[in-house]
Amino acid sequence: DVVESQEHYKSRWRSIWIMYLTMFLSSVGFSIVIMSVWPYLQKIDPTADASFLGWIIASYSIGQMVASPLFGLWSNYRPRREPLVISTAISVAANCLYAYVHVPHSHNKYYMLTARALVGFGAGNVAVVRSYIAGATSLTERTSAMANTSACQAVGFILGPVFQTCFTLIGEEGVTWKFLCLQLNMYTAPVLFGALLGVINIILIFAIFREHRVDDMGRQYKSINSDGEGSDVLDQNTEGSIDHVAVVALNILFFVILFVFAVFETIATPLTMDMYSWTRKEAVFYNGIILSAIGIESVIVFMVVKILSKKTGERAILHAGLLIVLVGFFILLPWGKKLPNIQWQEIRNNSIPRTAPSEMLAPFWSLPELQLPSNHTAEPVGCPVTQSWCLNTPMIYLAQYISSDVLIGLGYPVCNVMSYTLYSKVLGPKPQGIYMGWLTASGSGARILGPVFVSQIYTHLGPRWAFSLICGVVVVSLLLLEIVYKRLIAFSVRYGRMQE
Repeated sequence: DVVESQEHYKSRWRSIWIMYLTMFLSSVGFSIVIMSVWPYLQKIDPTADASFLGWIIASYSIGQMVASPLFGLWSNYRPRREPLVISTAISVAANCLYAYVHVPHSHNKYYMLTARALVGFGAGNVAVVRSYIAGATSLTERTSAMANTSACQAVGFILGPVFQTCFTLIGEEGVTWKFLCLQLNMYTAPVLFGALLGVINIILIFAIFREHRVDDMGRQYKSINSDGEGSDVLDQNTEGSIDHVAVVALNILFFVILFVFAVFETIATPLTMDMYSWTRKEAVFYNGIILSAIGIESVIVFMVVKILSKKTGERAILHAGLLIVLVGFFILLPWGKKLPNIQWQEIRNNSIPRTAPSEMLAPFWSLPELQLPSNHTAEPVGCPVTQSWCLNTPMIYLAQYISSDVLIGLGYPVCNVMSYTLYSKVLGPKPQGIYMGWLTASGSGARILGPVFVSQIYTHLGPRWAFSLICGVVVVSLLLLEIVYKRLIAFSVRYGRMQE
């Protein structure tokens, strides 16, 4: 029997809800600009190419990968309020920096790279959030709490593109405040809004958040980073070694899950611009709507998963989630005979005006100074011929793209929440800050390699190679899950203190 006062219970769950909010804001900080990074980068620095876009997206995760173990270690020995406040303040400052990357006269792409890396460094507090929730919940509460955490993260991914889509109404020019040297437009307004949310988060951490810790059975006890609340328990049942094979396997599986999703969200804008001849603004707007719909789907999945896990267990659901992701990427493979539209093909086919012979020898894509047809926008649309695969790879039909979105939006949240839940249960009642830091770092590593991988493979070899390789990676992860399946059990179950 667990004895917990009503006041302690309310305080514990209020603190957990503040952690939900922190997770939400962390995902908003990532997704609120994800659809507009590419067009904004092209606008402020024409020297940046699609390969550099991969590094811009990856810089967020590089910062998070470096910071997560540090913040996790910090949270094991000091009050968690300290790393939470410092990390959020860094994110606020970095968002303000992003709003000013257009100001310098050169090297703007590197300022954007720095800003996104610092936002990612601040997002290293995800390790603190997960370790706190794992320590402040009993084993029976854990799956539900982790699902809620992931749902808040998903809602952040929903609302981030929604905010971005709403801010497109401001337009690319927007309003300029000369006394602040600030352009408030569809690219800078979202990050300034994110900075405001970060300030609100810091205030709530100071006002509401308190340290709480319970063991797997729900009994309170003090930890080294307690701020005075909680009561000691004589037998905390922390004896026994952690199954490090299971820990390493879950880190690898989590890496794969984040890797494939990073590929998916990074490639969305360039893929749709290439395949469907969308302009920059259309790509941001339509993909924002699509990702928002996927986010809503994910929240529903998180709620369903909490119920299903009680009947089937976390391991079986994780297996099913990976299979769904595999099918989602398989559907995305190009097929058929129709090729995507090529940039400036109107000029190539029938719209080249009479010019000097020397000019006629130049390739059509190097003639932006030509008089364009009246129905052509100044912005080139379609698949660029600098990507040689555009000339021989079939286009990915919109129905394929939407179907893949739906399946990945179903499989990814299932895999995400089950990985975190199984990981926290395998670790048991011992302080999880460092381990959660490494898990977050492995996910961040995936977010680094995913965008870089897809930007290089997609640019040079095309979608067929990119998505085929992803399918192979998911198949290998399924084999790994089969090998370690029986080891993915809770710490207390492993040592016979509780029944599964």
